[in-house]
Amino acid sequence: MKVLSIQSHVAYGHVGNASAVFPMQRLGVEVWPVHTVQFSNHTGYGAWRGRVFDGPAIEEVVQGIGERGVLGHCDGVLSGYMGSADIGTAILRAVAQVRAENPAALYCCDPVMGDAGCGFYVRPGIPEFMRDRAVPAADILTPNHFELTFLTGLPTGTLEEAKAAIAALQARGPRVVLVTSLVTSETPDDAIDLLAGEGGRFWRVRTPRLALDVNGAGDAIAALFFVHYHREGGAEAALGRAAASVYGLLRRTVEAGSREILTVAAQDEFVSPSETFPVEPV
Repeated sequence: MKVLSIQSHVAYGHVGNASAVFPMQRLGVEVWPVHTVQFSNHTGYGAWRGRVFDGPAIEEVVQGIGERGVLGHCDGVLSGYMGSADIGTAILRAVAQVRAENPAALYCCDPVMGDAGCGFYVRPGIPEFMRDRAVPAADILTPNHFELTFLTGLPTGTLEEAKAAIAALQARGPRVVLVTSLVTSETPDDAIDLLAGEGGRFWRVRTPRLALDVNGAGDAIAALFFVHYHREGGAEAALGRAAASVYGLLRRTVEAGSREILTVAAQDEFVSPSETFPVEPV
């Protein structure tokens, strides 16, 4: 499998491509990373250095890859944090280029915009771009609970409401939707849910809630889900595998007391998760 991964990058720590690329490589995927930003560290620290690239810079890199004559071998495009709306346009152009060379290629969009408790943390125009342009273009969409609510404008406080919101997104384009960090009225206080929908069916994985506040886990699970979906051919199996790996990664991070997820130290979790969880039809 070969993936064009277009998202942010940090030199220190693990978010964006620094969180997504290595897990995919550890699973044997050939990854072509294109960075939308190059920062010293993620913005959760409150201070960072570096810069946001613009759309033409992204297009130039993708053009260069295309000139190598390899886009026809690309199995999919993964996008995450964009930095600006014009980068989003460049990403959709890249998706169109890949699909022109390989119509079977999939586009997995992680619509990174914000989270519960902190709201939006992206530049103006990006949420609207995600809602109006990225969602219809995606084959696979991986919003968190906060992003699901924004993208649909629907209530998502119960499991049935969350399922209806997923169905509303699917009616606009994506065949598969994975919702991360889902907390509904049915979710126990000591747990957190992941919910996937495909072809009118829904599956949930419930894992223990861990006491940690880190960045980058969403980037990792989007990448892992994408790879496993491509290999397994369905959301049910991909959900179980991705959830187990990310839980193992986060558990190891908690045990180490680390501020950054242990992407390298816990790499065996990507291949052979130390704990698995039931995938429940709901």
